[in-house]
Amino acid sequence: MKPERIVSAKVIDDNTLMVKFANLEIKKYDISKLLENPMFATLRNPGFFRNFKIEPGGYALVWNEDIDLSEYEIWQNGITCTDAECNSM
Repeated sequence: MKPERIVSAKVIDDNTLMVKFANLEIKKYDISKLLENPMFATLRNPGFFRNFKIEPGGYALVWNEDIDLSEYEIWQNGITCTDAECNSM
């Protein structure tokens, strides 16, 4: 199955993103496991973590030229949120 494109995203705490896809499904994605990889270490900085953009076309969340998260990664490894959590999006 091809993942949906990202239409919006927000940070909900220092390690978690809430991402809305084109099919209106919303998933929570915890970056904690990524922080073990030196490439993602900068995301430990809350100010940096909160400063991302959605790539044109909704293919990824991008922090800089070295750090991004694809829609596939978030779609596959994110957790579908509950109705109460989704209402805060």
